[in-house]
Amino acid sequence: MLDHLIRGATVVDGTGAPSYTADVGIRDGRIAVVAPPGTVTEEAGTSEDATGLVLAPGFVDPHTHYDAQLFWDPYATPSLNHGVTTVAGGNCGFTLAPLHPGRPADADYTRRMMSKVEGMSLVALEEGTPWSWSSFGEYLDALEGRIAVNAGFMVGHCALRRYVMGEDAVGGQPTPAQLDEMLALFHEAMEAGAWGLSTTQSATHSDGDGKPVASRHAGPAELLALSRAVAAHEGTQIEAIVAGCLDQFSDEEVELLVAMSAEAGRPLNWNVLTIDAAVPERVPRQLIASERAREAGGRIVALTMPILTPMNMSLGTFCALNLIPGWGEILGLPVPERIAKLRDPGVRAEMLRRAGSKETGVFRRLAHFGRYVIGDTYSTANEGLTGRVVQDIAAERGQEPFACLIEICANDRLRTVLWPMPTDNDPASWALRAETWQHEDVLLGGSDAGAHLDRMCGAPYTTRFLGDCLRGRKLVGLERAVKMLTDDPAQLFGLRDRGRIEVGWHADLVLFDPERIDAGKATLVHDLPGDSPRLDSRAIGINAVWVNGVETIREDVVTGAVPGTVLRSGRDTRTVSTK
Repeated sequence: MLDHLIRGATVVDGTGAPSYTADVGIRDGRIAVVAPPGTVTEEAGTSEDATGLVLAPGFVDPHTHYDAQLFWDPYATPSLNHGVTTVAGGNCGFTLAPLHPGRPADADYTRRMMSKVEGMSLVALEEGTPWSWSSFGEYLDALEGRIAVNAGFMVGHCALRRYVMGEDAVGGQPTPAQLDEMLALFHEAMEAGAWGLSTTQSATHSDGDGKPVASRHAGPAELLALSRAVAAHEGTQIEAIVAGCLDQFSDEEVELLVAMSAEAGRPLNWNVLTIDAAVPERVPRQLIASERAREAGGRIVALTMPILTPMNMSLGTFCALNLIPGWGEILGLPVPERIAKLRDPGVRAEMLRRAGSKETGVFRRLAHFGRYVIGDTYSTANEGLTGRVVQDIAAERGQEPFACLIEICANDRLRTVLWPMPTDNDPASWALRAETWQHEDVLLGGSDAGAHLDRMCGAPYTTRFLGDCLRGRKLVGLERAVKMLTDDPAQLFGLRDRGRIEVGWHADLVLFDPERIDAGKATLVHDLPGDSPRLDSRAIGINAVWVNGVETIREDVVTGAVPGTVLRSGRDTRTVSTK
């Protein structure tokens, strides 16, 4: 007997093959039958008519930070609402485990680091997460049986360093004995099911004390030793971030990434490849790393987003503006001093100079202050400005746009919400994206879901992309678009029996209306532990989502079921060799 029968769906199976109409039956968490409509004779506990609807494999998000959120939100919202059934976590070198059992203060350090570097609510981290583990395996066990999505996790290099080196992890170098201990700890984590290594060398990553995070102090020898350890375990990977990920790699960074992948004999993915026709040299430069890796016996995969993710900013809280060289020192001052500095014409002139300089890299796109839209305001002086563009307000007032923006924000004691309009929303940039997506080492992803919660909402990229493919720019056909969201990332991670609609495979499925599928506008809600805020987005046109054969979403509402699996390397992933 089937558990559920989906009748008459337009099946887009994830392989890129043409769609077809079929009945799809689910039994014991697997796809039990795919047959022509009306030919299934086996009884089913429940069934539904899916005529005119598309049935696709569950989407796989290759870059999330749901490591903490899953404890208070086992549904990984809003990703699950938007059809994501499998998430990859533990990215960018940051994980909640391992934690040294003899140093309880390490948990506090980790919470403050995650709050600073990944924009997670400190209150939510303190109140919503049990912090009951020491080893990485114990962390995975703490999630097992209580999540609604499938989730796999890399081991964060920062956590490995902190466990072995303590406070010396920031600024210090491991002794030979400490490196051996780090490697043993890493092997133990992968034996327990960790997907491999994640690390960062990015200059934008600082801990809760404002110091470079631990992995930024690691030299090539340490990184290559960890990469070689990855090779000893089935179904493992590397994820790495370097400073050049934000704009263009240096020769040294290319050499390092290539060597790490080649030493491991495993794919290495990085994010995020920013595609902008105004900087045509960026994409070829970034993909040189992939070309060199293939020559050396490795593989480097660039993640890129198929949508433009709105960013909620403020001069009053930490955001991407703080990462512009020279801006962090000013935006980190107490509010009264910050306002005084920002009102100084000389200070503003220097800030603008730094924001437009080559050293600012991809953050130069944030320097077009006339193109900012004013969001929520909090003072009578700013009444009526919500929704207006700064350059229009500045023209009315006879001000330079940045000075105008500063005055508006100062009126609100810097609480004003700012929405920068993207600079790369032009036909040439979209054409370049469509061309770049065809590269064999470019993969859709990089949502950062679970991080930067009150600043951005990348989780709905799946539904927004499909809506654009079906009814918008139509840069990619439906079958290929679904493959890019399902089988492609599943193949990169070596997921066993996931990413396609095929008899015997896990029943991770999304049923959606092709005439409606889309994502709603990002709105600020207060539903985290401690009433902390985050941006959320409604899923439009998603009829239902199944994870391992169990319905988890129906009409954008979670069912309460938690059928997800903690995906462990080897058991749930096969080795994707580069040799």
